[in-house]
Amino acid sequence: MVDKNGIIAIPPGETIKEQLEYRDMTQVEFAERMGQSTKHISQLLNGKVPLTQQTALKLESVLGIPAKFWNNLEAIYQEDLARIELEVELEKETEIARQIPYNEMVKKGWLKATRKVTEKVYELRKFFEVASLNQIPNINDYAVAFRKVDHGKASNYSLSAWVQKAMLEGREVQTSNFNKTKLKKVLPALRSLVNEPPNIFQNQLTSLLAEAGVAVVFLPHLPGTYAHGATLWPSRQKAVIALTIRGKDADKFWFSFFHEVGHLMLHDKNETYIHYDSLNDYDDKEHEADHFASNFLIPEEDYKDFTMAFDFSEANITSFAKKINLPTGIIVGRLQHDNLIHFSEMNHLKVKYEWVHNA
Repeated sequence: MVDKNGIIAIPPGETIKEQLEYRDMTQVEFAERMGQSTKHISQLLNGKVPLTQQTALKLESVLGIPAKFWNNLEAIYQEDLARIELEVELEKETEIARQIPYNEMVKKGWLKATRKVTEKVYELRKFFEVASLNQIPNINDYAVAFRKVDHGKASNYSLSAWVQKAMLEGREVQTSNFNKTKLKKVLPALRSLVNEPPNIFQNQLTSLLAEAGVAVVFLPHLPGTYAHGATLWPSRQKAVIALTIRGKDADKFWFSFFHEVGHLMLHDKNETYIHYDSLNDYDDKEHEADHFASNFLIPEEDYKDFTMAFDFSEANITSFAKKINLPTGIIVGRLQHDNLIHFSEMNHLKVKYEWVHNA
C-alpha cells in the first residue's frame, strides 16, 4: 500500500491475501495451485509486479472470483500509483516554480495571475510547453548560452523564461527562409534606422529582417536575466533576434541589436547566443559579435582618426557624429565604453527612447 497526500494505492495483492486467509491457504500452496513460483506470488501479493490478464484468469479458476474483478482492481491500483507519482513530481516542480519570476511575468501579461503554487506549475507547464517543469533545461540547447558571465547572478530559469517568450513571440512573426545574402544587403538600411525614433524604426526593422528570414522580438527586461539580447534558431530556416527593451539608452539598444546581427553574419545556426551585461572574456564568438557591432556602427578607420586627435569636446563629437551620419549619443556611448571619456560625461547628448511595444 502506498499513501501520499490522501491518495491511497492498494494493490490487488491485499485482496488476494484476504482470500487466502479466508481459505486458510498458505502462499506456497497458492503458488502451486496458480502454477507460479513462490517468489512471483510474493511479489504479486505485495504489489511489486502487475496483475496481468492471464493471472486474472488463473485467479478466477483458483479463487472463484471473476477475472474482470481482478483486472479492475489492478487498473484502479495503477491509476492511484500514477496519481501519487504526479504528486511527487508536482512537489519537485513547485521548487522550480519558486525560482521563476512568476509575478513579474504576470505583470507583463505572459501568465495568468494565481496565488496557488500548484496552479502556477500548471500555468508554467503551458508557457514552457512541457509536461513537467523538470524538462525546462532540455527543451532547447540553452546550456552553452547560459554562461555565468555575471559572476553567477543570472538565473537559468529566468533566462529560460525570457528565451521561451522570445521563441513564442518569434513563432508569430512571418518570415522568408533565412538568407545571409539578403541580410547583408539590408545592413545599410538597418544602420540608417538608428536616426529614427522607436515608433518609426521598430516596424521598419521588423519588416527588413523578416525578408531575410529573421524574426525580431522586443521584450521587456525580466529580473534575474541580465540579458540585453539573444540570437536564437528555432529552425534552420528561421532566426530570432530577441532584444531587451531594458532602460532607454539608444546607444545600448543599437549596440545590442548589431551585436546579435553579428552572430547571424559570422556564426553557425546550431547555437544560442545571449548578450549579457558584461562580456565573457573567454568567449571568442561574443568578442567577434562585439567587434562587428562596434565597427559597423562606427567605421574602424574613421573612429581611429577621430580618437587619435584626442579632442572629445561636445563640438567635435557632434561634428564627427554628423560626418558618419549617427546620433551623437552613440559616439558618446562608444567613447565611454572605451574609457576615453568618463561615464558621467556628455550624457546630455544621449538619446532616451520611449518604447511603443512593451510586452
